[in-house]
Amino acid sequence: MNMTRTTLLAVLLALPSAAALSQHQHAHTASPYAGLEKRTVNALSDQQVADLRAGRGMGYALAAELNGYPGPSHVLELRERLGLTEAQRHRIQELLDAMKAETIPIGERLIAQESALDRQFSERTVTAAGLTDATAAIGATQATLRAAHLRYHLATVGILTPEQVRRYGGLRGYVRDE
Repeated sequence: MNMTRTTLLAVLLALPSAAALSQHQHAHTASPYAGLEKRTVNALSDQQVADLRAGRGMGYALAAELNGYPGPSHVLELRERLGLTEAQRHRIQELLDAMKAETIPIGERLIAQESALDRQFSERTVTAAGLTDATAAIGATQATLRAAHLRYHLATVGILTPEQVRRYGGLRGYVRDE
């Protein structure tokens, strides 16, 4: 009986502490965005910034990639398994070099535009008109970047044989119902 009273007393004394802890934890539930405010550019992950600076596709060309239009970078990675001729390898390398020369400056422009928008918010200088202009410019840059990547997928498929395109899809793990 004495032990039951001691246990009951301990539980009753612990209840206010448990309730307070629960309220504290609930009041400080972190947003899924917590920590993102420490990024160099809040709207872009460090990986996205690196990809933009390297001219990587970042999924901008998925419409092409997943519909049988390989990109030059992945074709070169798979060149031996695709059986590229030396002439094909050379032409696709030229495409990749041209793609990077075109897309890296566009990526840098996108990073600068996102940084400027971020700065307008952090400095509390953003206006409705400025916001409209900034987001329109960002959208136009994203469209330009996407079109560039898609164009190089279109050019790449013109260099490959139909069999290489089919093999590419298989090597990349794409299964299409035909």
